[in-house]
Amino acid sequence: KAFLVNFAYFAVIIAVAVLLVGGVIPMATPFVIGFFVAYILQRPVRFVERKVPLPHKLIALLMVLVFYATVGVLITLLGVRIVSAGIGFLSSLPHIYEVHILPALMSILLAIEELFLEMDASVVTIMNDIGTEFIKLVGQMVSGISAKALALVYGISAALPGMFIEMVLMIISSVFITMDWDTLIGFCMRQMNDKTKEVFIQIKEYIVGTLWVCIRSYALIMSITFVELSILLTLIGVNHSVLIAFGTACFDILPVLGTGGIMGPWVLIELLQGDLFMALKLFGVYVTVTVVRNIIEPKIVGGQLGLHPVV
Repeated sequence: KAFLVNFAYFAVIIAVAVLLVGGVIPMATPFVIGFFVAYILQRPVRFVERKVPLPHKLIALLMVLVFYATVGVLITLLGVRIVSAGIGFLSSLPHIYEVHILPALMSILLAIEELFLEMDASVVTIMNDIGTEFIKLVGQMVSGISAKALALVYGISAALPGMFIEMVLMIISSVFITMDWDTLIGFCMRQMNDKTKEVFIQIKEYIVGTLWVCIRSYALIMSITFVELSILLTLIGVNHSVLIAFGTACFDILPVLGTGGIMGPWVLIELLQGDLFMALKLFGVYVTVTVVRNIIEPKIVGGQLGLHPVV
């Protein structure tokens, strides 16, 4: 009986969690983001309120509009640049394969054939067949990647109306939550007893403090990586070095991926194109940035969190 009761209890909890994650949370996302934006804007709103003799709700409205206008302009400019560059690259991927990658593959296969010809001439025919099939397979993969990536880009474009509606909900919720922040937070806090309220405040201060420290630390690391890449890529003669450095630094901050997610394929492409010198220079840039990153990251993050770098 006890087992069945406990099983039913946890089954209900899991079902509610699945329902929240699968249904309620995605629908509530605009309001959750609106709440966090309102939280971020509280200090600027109070600062402006002390300096400018305007009603609180008007200041809150203006601050939310300025925030979203600034973020919107930055995201739009960066997004248009990235999307246009991505579409251009994906559209030209088959051409790049035909002009650069295919000749490099042919050269490699010819070198392998010559090597086997010296050892055993009967293997050459088999190698020819394998090489032909391999080149055909790579060509199909390149065409497929290009087509699927373009379809993904256009699929995202088709989803823009829904994203626009969510963005409108997010802005509206940010405005109303920012305007009535004290009232809403006061109502929520009154639902707790003194002990629960104290624990909740401690958790909030710890999480916000730690999160802010982590954001600040990794923003500093990303800035250092950006400056390093900008200087090194400019020195080795890469075009649009600053823009590439910015994109790589943003990619570097993502979990698992890192600088190698950009630099590794880039080095491989240069090798396939036969530019060994450029591949070596790019590999040197990657090694330098990786070594510096692995030295400064424990020091900066540990120092900000109050932990020893080894920890």
